[in-house]
Amino acid sequence: MNAKKTTQRQGFKTNEFIVYPAHGVGQIVAIEEQEVAGARLELFVINFVKDKMTLRVPTSKIASVGMRKLAETPMVKRALETLKGRARIKRTMWSRRAQEYEAKINSGDIVAIAEVVRDLFRSESQPEQSYSERQLYEAALDRLSREVAAVQRLTETEAIKEIEAALAKGPHRGPKPEAEEDAVVEEEAA
Repeated sequence: MNAKKTTQRQGFKTNEFIVYPAHGVGQIVAIEEQEVAGARLELFVINFVKDKMTLRVPTSKIASVGMRKLAETPMVKRALETLKGRARIKRTMWSRRAQEYEAKINSGDIVAIAEVVRDLFRSESQPEQSYSERQLYEAALDRLSREVAAVQRLTETEAIKEIEAALAKGPHRGPKPEAEEDAVVEEEAA
């Protein structure tokens, strides 16, 4: 009986941080049994502190809902590298792109979420975002920063600073270093 319970739990333990695709990073606060419609169900009790929400997920359903452990450090590094890449914005209608972004955010895949952050990021010198773009950007940034913070044991504010630093290193985003500008001026004078 005990071996069956462990397989159903798939290595998840109480007090462990996990990623639930539709809600982001949460913490398993308990594993309890409840009787529902005459059947005994073992449930993970997952607390999402920032959302002030508690979710109960049957242990047998964790694979189908896509619940996973926090990303490993190399995967977080890959996500942060993704932020430094060139934004890939398709030439489709905004409603279609918004659906794709929403699907990536809710996929629970840290690299896909990083792609949304990268594609919707606007630096100070770029035009203002629409309300819906801003909402999607903030949702993706929130999910990404929570997981980066949990994996690297940082505060969310520190995680956001790290994400923004990676975004600034992307093409045509940050201010040019002064040394480069001086070199261009010297070439023209020669």
